[in-house]
Amino acid sequence: MVYNISHLALGLLTASAAAFAAGPAAVNLRTAGNFVILAKSGVSTVPSSAITGNIGISPAARSFLTGFSLISTSTVFSTSTQVTGMLFAADNSVPTPATLTAAVSDMGTAQVDAAGRPSPNFLNLNNGAIGGLTLSPGLYKWTSGVTITSDIVLSGSSLDTWIFQISGTMILSAAKKMTLAGGALPRNIVWVVSGATTMGAGAHFEGILIASTSVTLATGASMNGRILSQTAVVLQKATVVQPL
Repeated sequence: MVYNISHLALGLLTASAAAFAAGPAAVNLRTAGNFVILAKSGVSTVPSSAITGNIGISPAARSFLTGFSLISTSTVFSTSTQVTGMLFAADNSVPTPATLTAAVSDMGTAQVDAAGRPSPNFLNLNNGAIGGLTLSPGLYKWTSGVTITSDIVLSGSSLDTWIFQISGTMILSAAKKMTLAGGALPRNIVWVVSGATTMGAGAHFEGILIASTSVTLATGASMNGRILSQTAVVLQKATVVQPL
């Protein structure tokens, strides 16, 4: 009887926590979530960048991992002094090609899911000029681009979620920062961007970035999150740390 009561209590606690979470249902990254950076056509770095997590490219080959000074101690993956993790490309040995094909497919599924969520809580907030704002959990949609020219805050609990649907480009200006408050976690924040994404020199970004086109982190830019790009990722002495 004690066993049943304890399990009932645990179930009620879990249900209670879910009930108090604000924001849309989480986006499932599936195997794409095994990479801190995943891209189709390539990832380049101007040394020295600092990446924590695995990097994958597919269908591109190892030659499109540029600037990393790849160390090939295995045919399945490469390493680099700039990466705390492994680098995978479509021309590595099995099982890497199949693993990457699945991850890229999962990236596309996540993109369709995030971009297709209906009934936004906020539509075209500030016409896309969101610098200086504090953003609460919810589903946000812009039918054009978004520019962040001053610091922003994402405020919510560790259970809360955000999805930002951006139909145009996204620009985070140089030295401007995203800050999390109230226990908010980067793994619960998804930015799905149709146009190019640019983070200026010294800028700081928080969340999972799912991009239809290119992503560029200028000199000294940093982020806590993941970059999932349908094209290429360009790093210039940048720091990217995968969320826990």
